[in-house]
Amino acid sequence: MKYGVLISLTGGEYRQEDIRIGLLLFSFIPAHLFIGYLIELLAATRARDALRESRKAGKAGQDPKLRPMWTIIAAAHTVNATASLGIASYLVYNKIFHPLIGTMCEIHVVIVWLKQLSYAFTNRDLRDAYLSSAPVPDIYRTCLYPSNITIPNLIYFWWAPTLVYQPVYPRTPTFRPSFFFKRLTETILLSIAIWFLSQQYAVPTLRNSLDAVSALNLPIILQRLMKLSTISLVIWLIGFFALFHSFLNALSELLRFGDRDFYGPWWNSASLGTYWKLWNKPVYNFMRRHVYAPMQARGFSPAVSSMMVFTFSAVLHEVLVGIPTHSVTGVAFAGMMFQIPLIWCTMPLERMRGSGSVLGNVVFWVSFCLVGQPVAALLYYFSWQVKYGGVRA
Repeated sequence: MKYGVLISLTGGEYRQEDIRIGLLLFSFIPAHLFIGYLIELLAATRARDALRESRKAGKAGQDPKLRPMWTIIAAAHTVNATASLGIASYLVYNKIFHPLIGTMCEIHVVIVWLKQLSYAFTNRDLRDAYLSSAPVPDIYRTCLYPSNITIPNLIYFWWAPTLVYQPVYPRTPTFRPSFFFKRLTETILLSIAIWFLSQQYAVPTLRNSLDAVSALNLPIILQRLMKLSTISLVIWLIGFFALFHSFLNALSELLRFGDRDFYGPWWNSASLGTYWKLWNKPVYNFMRRHVYAPMQARGFSPAVSSMMVFTFSAVLHEVLVGIPTHSVTGVAFAGMMFQIPLIWCTMPLERMRGSGSVLGNVVFWVSFCLVGQPVAALLYYFSWQVKYGGVRA
């Protein structure tokens, strides 16, 4: 009633070059996964030959002469993964103007990059176990290393709704068409709802906040943040359900992927730490498997290991937000790092029963609704307008 219908079916300012470069990135980024496969194929061939030679010689354990080879393999994976993230991020930052197209490309790039890392790390561990005749999990016995280094195995991992590589995953017995199409329909309808709410309510609120931010009018800024918190929360909740429940379940059903534990009851979190463990299980599992657990194995304390996890996650948040918006300002990084003192403050509340845990849940929701998303959205939108919209800082 206040603004009229603001929805435009033209799609906004989409440059043909943005779409063309975006499609090229979506097409070629998975090629780095294939390069990782070729690197592992070379390593598997060398490991198979080395094991055969050691058995003939009656030796046990790994041959120290293989260490330079494994160093070369690790270096090749490092160069491949760095090129994957670096080249794509450069193109998104310098060649793709529209932030939505850039964000979709950058999310895809980061997902493939994390999968590359997990593929390399897990196969390194499997290779060490293979050469040392060490035991492996029972589920892996149906596809023991190096028989897992195949193109079909890689393609399944590429599409699987997980960031942690395994040679074998639990599978459902059948594909359920009704379940798949229900989840797919939810994904489409909820995506349309996000687009409508963003154009009709979020963008006008952000646009009307620019003058207050330019003048540092704190009372008006606070009023705008409270108004923005409502619509940003609604959009975030819809997006969460669309991605983690509808889309990932649809993809899992299509692949008959058995592990559907994509999120926990994060809305009941009595501390920020519990929230970060529950709301995004694929990323949490990656961090625990490839960052936290290795640091613990090397003797680092749980506090230092957790700090490293949050630092790594903070860098990824800045990459995912700052590069598509062409505003690498450190706001997303600082927002993630600010979670650490909040976690320390709310952990004692979580251990308390009754009012303590309720208070922790209140602190979580206040920081989640008012301090987090609205502030970040407002600052990045203002930075975008200063850079491209003619607004003066």
